[in-house]
Amino acid sequence: MKPLYVVKVGSATLDRGAIYGELAALVRRGARVLLVAGGAVGIERHYTAIGRPMPELRLANGDAVRYCPPEEMAHLVDAYERVTLPAVEEGLREQGLTAFTSVGARGGLVAGRANRPLKAVSASGKATVVRDHRAGVPEEVDTVRLGALLDAYDVVALSPPVRDLDGGSPLNVDADVLAAALSNALDADHLRLVTGTAGLLTDPSDPASTLRHAHPGEAARYAGGRMRQKVRAAELALAGAADVAITGPHTMADPAGWTRFWRTREPAEDLTLLSRAVGVPSVSGDEHELAAYLLDWCAERGIDARIDEAGNLVATRGDGPRRLLLLGHLDTVPHRWPVEWREQELHGRGSVDAKGSLVTFLEVLAGADVPDDGQLRVVGAVEEEISSSKGAFHARDHYPADAVVIGEPSGAQKLTLGYFGLFKLRVTAEVASGHSAGMDAVSAPDALIRVLESIRESVEKEASDALSAVIDIRVESGRANHRAVGVLNFRVPPLADLAALREAALGHAGPGVEIEVLRATPGHSGGRATPLVKVFTRAFGQAGIRPTYVVKKGTSDMNTLATTWRDVPMVAYGPGDSTLDHTDVEHLTATDHRSARGILGDAVARWFALPEGSR
Repeated sequence: MKPLYVVKVGSATLDRGAIYGELAALVRRGARVLLVAGGAVGIERHYTAIGRPMPELRLANGDAVRYCPPEEMAHLVDAYERVTLPAVEEGLREQGLTAFTSVGARGGLVAGRANRPLKAVSASGKATVVRDHRAGVPEEVDTVRLGALLDAYDVVALSPPVRDLDGGSPLNVDADVLAAALSNALDADHLRLVTGTAGLLTDPSDPASTLRHAHPGEAARYAGGRMRQKVRAAELALAGAADVAITGPHTMADPAGWTRFWRTREPAEDLTLLSRAVGVPSVSGDEHELAAYLLDWCAERGIDARIDEAGNLVATRGDGPRRLLLLGHLDTVPHRWPVEWREQELHGRGSVDAKGSLVTFLEVLAGADVPDDGQLRVVGAVEEEISSSKGAFHARDHYPADAVVIGEPSGAQKLTLGYFGLFKLRVTAEVASGHSAGMDAVSAPDALIRVLESIRESVEKEASDALSAVIDIRVESGRANHRAVGVLNFRVPPLADLAALREAALGHAGPGVEIEVLRATPGHSGGRATPLVKVFTRAFGQAGIRPTYVVKKGTSDMNTLATTWRDVPMVAYGPGDSTLDHTDVEHLTATDHRSARGILGDAVARWFALPEGSR
C-alpha cells in the first residue's frame, strides 16, 4: 500500500502556487495525496463577485467568525465549487497530475454534527445566543469511496462544508480539523498543516521563533487567532498513527519551519531520538520522512550526513582508510499504531525491528572518538523488509568497509554471528481447462501442490537444515488453461550450495510447470575468531556480561553484503527481543537500549584501537 499524506493548505498558500510542485514531488515518490483546501480567499472573491456582503459574528472574546445561517450555505458551497476547487484542479493539472475535487458534503464523503448554539455579542454590545449558525465538526468519513478515489487519482482534494448527519443544510467545518479527522479515519502516514509562518511561533513578532517540538498540551499557550485551530487539529490527529507537523511559511519542504507534534513523552532525555524515530512512520517504500528527520538530527550535531541516490541515510565521521560500517535500516513492516511509552517500555512498530538498532548506531556515531586514520559510517538502508533490499545493495556497491556491524535486534547481551540464506522460487503449474469432477482430473492447484512438495524434497536432500514455507498462492482461470502460481521460500544454512539448490529445484520444470528463481542469497557466518567479535567480547566483559553467540535462521542485510564482499568481518547487534519482530506487541525497554548503546560504543572504540594488521 502506498503511503498516504493528508495535506491541509490554506487559500493564501494555494494562491502562491509553489505548493503544487511540492504535492507533485510527493506523488513522484509514490505517495497517495489527500489535499484539504482552505477557502477564505476564494469565499471573499466569490462574495465580491456576486455583490453579497459576508456576514460575521463577534464572539465574547473579541474574535470574529464567519456567520453561516442556512440561507448562506449555498453561497459558501458555490465559493468552493466555483472558485477554490477549480483553481486547485488547475494548479494540479499544470503539474501533470490527475485530480478529483469536491466539497466534503457531496455524496456524504464527510459528515458531521452541528455545534451547540453560539454565544455572540450584538452590534450594540449585548450578549446573544445564535442558534442557526451552521457550523460543526466532522464525525464520519466514507473511507471506502475515498480509498477508491485515492487509488484512481494522483490527488484527491476536499474542502468544507460537510453533510449534516441530522439533516438540513451542510455544515461549515474548520479545514484544519477536517484534515485531522480525515487523517485519523484513513489511517494516514503523514499529516501536514501548511501555514503562512514557520510553524508555530513562540513569539509572533519573531519569525525565527519556531517551536520545533511539542507534546500534547504544550503548544496551545503560544497559539493565537487561526493558529489555535491548527494546534487543536494537530492534537486531535495524535489519536491516529500519522506523524503530524504544522509547516511553513507556505511550504512543507523545509523542516526548519516545522512544529512537530509527538504523541508520547520519553521518560528521560537520552531516549528522545529513540522515541521520535519510532514515532515517524516508515513502512517499506515510505522511508523519506524518517531519513529527513534523522538528517536534521545529524546536522544539528555537526555530523556529515546526506540522503543518497537509493534513499539511504548516510552519516559519516572521519575520512581515514580504516573503515567501520554500521548498517541499519529505516523501514518497517506495515500495520502501524500510535507510539506509546509505558513506564520504561516503548511500544510501537519498528521499536525492535530495527529503529532501536539504527538509533543506537547514530548515538554512538555522535559520541565516538574517531581517530585521524579512521572512518565511522552509519547507513540507514531502505527496503530491508521487502525482497528488493535496494538500500543494502547500494551500500554494498558504494560504501566499502573493513568490518561491518548490522543493525538487527539481538538483545543487549547477545551477538549474532550470521544468518541463514534465502532461496525463493515462483512456481507455476498449468493444465487444460476442464471439469474437476472428470475421470482422473487434475486441477492446477493439485498440480502445483505436487510439484511444490517434490521441490521441497529435492532441496532438503541438498540442505537438510533448510526451512521452507509456501508464502503466496493464487489461481488464474482462463478459457483454455487453468493456472496456479505459488511462491516457495527456503531459509538455507550458511554453507548451503546455492548452485546445487538451484539445479535441484529447476530439475522439476517441464511441460505445464515453470520455475523461476526469485532470490538466491547465500547465508553467512563468520565464526567467533574475528577481531570484530573479539572487541565485542571484551566490551561485554567490561560490562560484566557473559554473552550468547547465535546464528539466526532469518536473513538480514548481512547476506546482501556477503554476495560480493569476501573476508570482511561482520556481526549483527542491536537492542530488543527479536521474537517481537513483526508482531502487534513490539516494544523495547529503555534498559536494553541503553545497555546496547554502551556496549556498542565500547566495541567501536576498541576496534579503532586495534593495532595495524590485527583487524
